[in-house]
Amino acid sequence: MGTQGRRPPRGSGKGTPARRNKAAPAQRFPPPKPPRKTAKVVFDAAGEAPEEPRTFRLGAVPGATPGKWIDAWKQRMPHVRLELVPIAVAEQRAALDALDAAIVRLPLTDDRLHVIPLYEETPVVVAAVDSHLQAADELTLADLAGEVVIPLSDDALGPIDVPGAATPRFSAVTTADAIATAAAGTGVVIVPMSLARLHHRKDVDHRPLIDGPTSPVALAWVRDRTTDDVDTFIGIVRGRTANSSR
Repeated sequence: MGTQGRRPPRGSGKGTPARRNKAAPAQRFPPPKPPRKTAKVVFDAAGEAPEEPRTFRLGAVPGATPGKWIDAWKQRMPHVRLELVPIAVAEQRAALDALDAAIVRLPLTDDRLHVIPLYEETPVVVAAVDSHLQAADELTLADLAGEVVIPLSDDALGPIDVPGAATPRFSAVTTADAIATAAAGTGVVIVPMSLARLHHRKDVDHRPLIDGPTSPVALAWVRDRTTDDVDTFIGIVRGRTANSSR
């Protein structure tokens, strides 16, 4: 029987070679480009970008006690650092030009300032613990007749006319040095109560001077530098809560 019309057997090498299924060559693509770096901005719960870090500089004269206001600031404004800057009464006006606000002693007259009175301090007489003046619960200017009233170079009350007071034989000294002198029994010192507490010693004590000049304490800042931070601190000083309207 003839072989015409028959397919040659596989692998015989005759006829059309068998087709093999070859996988298509892999296409070569360039490596992916790294993502473009962009500034990352974190938004708060309200969808607003956080505020830039900054510092609120608060000045304070000796004897001022802004502790409770500073604590309230830290709770309400944790993103704004508060720096407490000690300032001298004699230099308080000049210091305000470099501060956001300051707790000062009045009088402080300058049309370029905003001033909010806070409270008035009672004057006291500081004397040695064994002074006869300590026998009274409170004193008057008349009780100081014959006493040496030590003059102060950092006086917070201003000149006080004490009828019958002895003339001191030394020049003005700082409050700290004056109280140390009073402890030795050489004279008395008249200061606001907070300064008597600030420079307290075991060998001195103080009594209220009921007819002496008070020392008004105030919050002051430069009028042209009223900022949102200043307004926030004013609200804290005035007792407004974070949700209170101005």
